[in-house]
Amino acid sequence: MLDRLVTFFKALPSGESGKGHFSRNDPRLAAAALMFHVMDADGERRKVERKRLSQLISEAYGLKGEALKRLLEDSEQADQEAVDLYSFTSVLKRNLDEAARIHFIELMWDVVFADGSAHELEENVVWRVAELIGVSSRDRVTMKQKAALRAKQAVQEE
Repeated sequence: MLDRLVTFFKALPSGESGKGHFSRNDPRLAAAALMFHVMDADGERRKVERKRLSQLISEAYGLKGEALKRLLEDSEQADQEAVDLYSFTSVLKRNLDEAARIHFIELMWDVVFADGSAHELEENVVWRVAELIGVSSRDRVTMKQKAALRAKQAVQEE
């Protein structure tokens, strides 16, 4: 899962603003904010989820220290201040082709299943994001099934 997330984030164009903060039009901020949103949807954010996202962004963009901290803070704050998902999904829709949007939904499912199960509120967030970025119901469900299978296999390997 981590390798796919790293590949996805590396493909996004950067858009760091001059003041050390990340622009609201930066796809990295939009993607990370949506990841925060889906992590929080069930009302429980586990340390392992936050750590995984931090490692992913660090590896994908070579961000460390203050720059990494800034992107995480900016994306988390952007998610908390957002009144809807459109501000993030519109950025992704403009910057990602169809295959990349489907892949992003797959990554969201991987985040959902990171704790071993999918809560109905998490499922709802992924459904809404998929609709807003133009991913079909069929592709959304297929990506969910793949992520659930990977999560089940990961549990069996432990």
